[in-house]
Amino acid sequence: MNPISRGASRLFVLFLISLCGRLAAEQLPLKRAVELALAHSTTMEASHLDEQRAFASYHEARNQYLPQLAVGSGLGKSYGYPLSLEGSAPSIVNTTAQFALINPALRDFTRAAQSEYQATTVQTKDQRNQVIQDTVLSYAELSKWETLITHLSRDYQDALKMEQNVNARVLAGVDNPLTRNQARLSAARVYLHISQAQGAIDVLRNRLSQLTGLPATAIETVPESIPPLPEVTQEDDMAAKAAQDNPLIQVADIRATSLALRARGEHRSMWPSVDFAAQYALLATFNNYQQFFQPHSFQSNNATVGVEIRFPFLNPSQRAHAQAADAVALHARKDVEATKNQVSEQALKLQRSVEQLAAAQQVVDLEYQIAKSNLDATQVRVDSGSATLHDLDDARNQTNERYDALQDTNFELQRARISLLRATGDLEAWIGVGK
Repeated sequence: MNPISRGASRLFVLFLISLCGRLAAEQLPLKRAVELALAHSTTMEASHLDEQRAFASYHEARNQYLPQLAVGSGLGKSYGYPLSLEGSAPSIVNTTAQFALINPALRDFTRAAQSEYQATTVQTKDQRNQVIQDTVLSYAELSKWETLITHLSRDYQDALKMEQNVNARVLAGVDNPLTRNQARLSAARVYLHISQAQGAIDVLRNRLSQLTGLPATAIETVPESIPPLPEVTQEDDMAAKAAQDNPLIQVADIRATSLALRARGEHRSMWPSVDFAAQYALLATFNNYQQFFQPHSFQSNNATVGVEIRFPFLNPSQRAHAQAADAVALHARKDVEATKNQVSEQALKLQRSVEQLAAAQQVVDLEYQIAKSNLDATQVRVDSGSATLHDLDDARNQTNERYDALQDTNFELQRARISLLRATGDLEAWIGVGK
């Protein structure tokens, strides 16, 4: 098989694979892909479970103000004076009730647990934005490669025609045999780009399949469904906006507040506290109680109701524990400032990156337009006999390189703008997905 037939066969196989994929695929708009990703994401499921855990921890602390009732029995045979069983007198039925009345430490611990729950809800919002960003970037990159592979397929057809023409001129003795290898090299380069594009498409479809739960063969992008990205100007203060709305800063601030409450609670553990306590016991005569009481003074039904007051006026270990909690709380407050500075710096870098990529896009676009005009002019010169097929091949290769560079620059600019939208908290509004 000659090189031209072999190249045509390879192109046919690629077209067949692409055609089968398109026949099995269903157009998937960007908004629908994001909605499916949010519903299917394991990251979101894990975040919701963290919320449930934090909410249960909050209730665990708060419910200590509610009565805790226990019913049991301490049956046993007594010899001599009836000794206690695990702190309670032997009894047929024993019921205890207890709950906190005045406990400053518990109040702070409860507020700290509530703050932790609030932090997990904000953390879920950040995880939601991460899922949206991953889905959007994968979708946009897949759209880029799907558009590029169509362009590359046309370039490959042109390269095969060029190879065929050069081969005919070599056989006719018009051109040097070296030009045949040069034409074959041009076709091989385009075929390599097609293979790379097809590989990237397969990987990105598999990634979107994992995100959305759809089969990879059922995913086909709709470029028109990607909303226009907002323009970024030099005057926009993106750093301040990111510092105000970024979930990472909110999470760090809430957790610093929670740790401060816990530290205060550790200090207040050395304050007086009051608990309500009650106990009822049904005593049995076979435990010898009547032998150690005044005659006719024993009764089976017994109850105690009162309060338990504690004054922990000396506890060096708890004091040291509270001081350690103070250090942790101060460290968390410094982390808030560091996170705010980091987010502001990242937003500023993204803003400058968007400006630079926008300028680079204009340069690459102009280079592509010039290369395209040069290709058209070279084609006219070839038709008039003032240029060779080698000149036309060089002009076409240069145009293809400029086109590939333009597509890459467009995507990098798109990636930077999307990342900036997430940093400033505008990503969900740009996509238009519900809370």
